[in-house]
Amino acid sequence: MRNKEKDAAQMAIKRKRFLEKAYELFTKKNIESVTMIEVARECGYGTMTLYRYFSTKPELVVAVAAWIWGQTIRENQEHRPGRNYEGMTAAEIFEFYLESFIELYRNKRDLLRFNQFFNIYIQSEHIDPEVMKQYRDMIEGLKPEFHVIYERALQDHTLRTDESEDEMFSTTLHLMLAAVTRYAVGLAYIPERGIDPERELEKMKEALIMMYKAI
Repeated sequence: MRNKEKDAAQMAIKRKRFLEKAYELFTKKNIESVTMIEVARECGYGTMTLYRYFSTKPELVVAVAAWIWGQTIRENQEHRPGRNYEGMTAAEIFEFYLESFIELYRNKRDLLRFNQFFNIYIQSEHIDPEVMKQYRDMIEGLKPEFHVIYERALQDHTLRTDESEDEMFSTTLHLMLAAVTRYAVGLAYIPERGIDPERELEKMKEALIMMYKAI
């Protein structure tokens, strides 16, 4: 029994090592240019060892995305004000939620670069839905967090609830994530005087707050 537990622990360590190194390479070079051979070599293992954990490159790529985003979401949850946002209005929780995207730009630009490469890769590769399932499940895991905002808005009326919860979640997620990703990878118009990305992101946050604020 102990040997099985030891083997499982060693496998978990090795799997995490593959995920970490793949993420590092995918972020630096872009996903399409990195091979399974390169990932295995950088980890100090043979390619067949890597294939025992991830049978295809798309499977590895999706596993990396689910792992790094899952880790980031857990970190954000640890820093939220209160276990269940006690004493906060829906509008205040909504502002914290939007601010968390700007924090990604401030502190995790490597993740946003990876996100850009990931979106391009999954569109070009037409990955099997079963392979994508763990990533979709991770995104679905965000909904209960947003549900807290919507449910509190139904109670305190500090945010509009005439729009469905799913539409509000999808709109805010895609707008904020697209914006911080574009700034992180440099896909933004830069006038001669330059730009202040954080200032512009704060304006987008304020615009969304005004859009959903109850009149």
